[in-house]
Amino acid sequence: MKTLRRVFFLALAAVCLFPLLASAAPPRKPAPYRRPTYNLEQILRFQSLVQVHPDATLTVTETIKVESAGVQIKRGIVRDFPTIYRDKSGKTVKVGFEVLEVLRDGQKEPYHLEHVSNGVKIYIGQKDVILPAGKYEYTIKYRTDRQLGFFPDYDELYWNVTGHGWTLPINSAQAVIELPPGAKILQYSAYTGRMGAQGRDYQTRDAGPGKMIFSTTRDLPPRSGLTVAVAWPKGVVRPPSDVDKLGFFLRDYLNVVVGGAGLLLVLGFYLVSWNRVGRDPEEGTIIPLFAPPPGFSPPSVRFLMRMGFDDRTVAAALVDMAVKGYLTIENIGKEYTLHKRGGGASALSRGEQNLGAQLFAGGDTLEMKNKNHSLIQDSREALNKTLKGELEKAYFFANSNYFATGLILSVLTLGAVLLVSLNQTSFKDTVLWLFIWTGACGALAFWSLNRWGGVPSSAFSFIKKLGAMGMGLFAFGFMMVKIFTASFLNYTFFVAAAIVIPVLVILNFWFYRLLKAPTFTGRKVMDQIEGFKLYLSVAEKERLNMLNPPEKTPELFEKYLPYALALDVENEWSEQFAEVLAQAGEGRGYTPGWYTGSYHDVGSSRFVSNLGGAFAGAIASSASAPGSSSGSGGGGFSGGGGGGGGGSGW
Repeated sequence: MKTLRRVFFLALAAVCLFPLLASAAPPRKPAPYRRPTYNLEQILRFQSLVQVHPDATLTVTETIKVESAGVQIKRGIVRDFPTIYRDKSGKTVKVGFEVLEVLRDGQKEPYHLEHVSNGVKIYIGQKDVILPAGKYEYTIKYRTDRQLGFFPDYDELYWNVTGHGWTLPINSAQAVIELPPGAKILQYSAYTGRMGAQGRDYQTRDAGPGKMIFSTTRDLPPRSGLTVAVAWPKGVVRPPSDVDKLGFFLRDYLNVVVGGAGLLLVLGFYLVSWNRVGRDPEEGTIIPLFAPPPGFSPPSVRFLMRMGFDDRTVAAALVDMAVKGYLTIENIGKEYTLHKRGGGASALSRGEQNLGAQLFAGGDTLEMKNKNHSLIQDSREALNKTLKGELEKAYFFANSNYFATGLILSVLTLGAVLLVSLNQTSFKDTVLWLFIWTGACGALAFWSLNRWGGVPSSAFSFIKKLGAMGMGLFAFGFMMVKIFTASFLNYTFFVAAAIVIPVLVILNFWFYRLLKAPTFTGRKVMDQIEGFKLYLSVAEKERLNMLNPPEKTPELFEKYLPYALALDVENEWSEQFAEVLAQAGEGRGYTPGWYTGSYHDVGSSRFVSNLGGAFAGAIASSASAPGSSSGSGGGGFSGGGGGGGGGSGW
């Protein structure tokens, strides 16, 4: 038993002390990179000749010899070259890049370029030509600029020779740096390994005046590379002039400049147009009126005050038609059904008559559902067409041609931003950011602006407007995050789009309204409507100050309820009649003959809010086709400097 206990404690001690003993052991050196036996593909030699010219441009000739086994290298190789950087101050820098020549085994080879988010991919080979396994030597010759550093005491080339994005190992890498005639190398250094490493696995050889050769002394595993830095006296290479810097600025931010110029053009056009045709005549004195202007129905009142058509215009018309005995509104839950009664047709306005004729063209009962969307949409259009013919030009000018011109200028601005950005990003990224994210934010901002207008007429409408404001703030915050992200990732195109699109949405939204202007006759009628609205919305204690207001009766409430809906004051109007309707209902709630359904007290604020909100919403949704709407990114190190990128097979 003692022996067994002793063995147990010795084993326990060994388990507890093992981590300490292991940590005290000398650290192991990292094992050298060993290529997997199943992948024999490799870069046998990567040689780069970098020629520095007096005008600060570079001509680079890369000779890449590969061994293909048909795994990655099937058609040829892909060379990545970054063209967008961020300097020490955080500004975006776009370097020039021009392919001069591409060869395979000394013969011209087909290639194509693909622009990606931070540069260019060169696909060498043909999509439908598969190469047999073997060894191939590729030559890529290109010109680039803005790759040099101009310091107080010297100028420098800090160049990532191979890039750190290669998925293939590199057996050997060599860089030949050739300076302009007469240049003397002051200092140099090189770095090997993964991005950020400061490995020294290289050797150098002086190849003559102004010429230095750097060669690696061991294999470079995938995602590793060679970076070199060479300095020479000032005066050998011409630094950028002010004209050059202006050209560089336009290259870096051309899409932002074009977008800003387009915004100024659109804004300027709208301001000039508004000053010319959109100024409203001066308002007259508003005095309370106890009746609407003669000859103006509820839908025509709303159409004139908005100088346009919406679903509440239809709702006001239908309630007015119901009050006059032409139809009955049945409401069960969230569903509405209209029943034609046959009377009251002579009392309807021409627009209401056309609306009724279309609604009941197929029978005396109409369910406000998607299955009847075609009929309901035709009915809406009949009312809209009638009101437009009666009121536009006689009482107001829509100035649609001016708005259409501004809209075309807005589209051209977006097209110009896209056009100057085609060589900076892939088409897929452009579509994703521009039309999905940015477009969604712009649409959300438009919706919020459309909802947030006027003074809230009730607690319920105030909550809706508060929600709209919250959604607008969300859209703004999301857009700011998107702009910051795009700026951080050097996506200047997306920065431009993220700024230009929402601003264009807001400009077009506001000037769509501002360009509309009443005529002098229309202004006088609108003043009368404002006076009538004042009577409909006034509080009881203020009502007592009016001279001889009409007596409150259920009939008066129903008569002007459609107008209250049209003018967005239905809640105030119902509050004035709360006691009168309660007495008429004898405690059971007042319900007129033109309504049946879920609400048993038509005088309640909930009911009238339902007419202005849910009923108008049902009209909108039932007029849309099913499925047409949705509810629902030295002091140096390996990888520093210009050049870089990487590559693979394809």
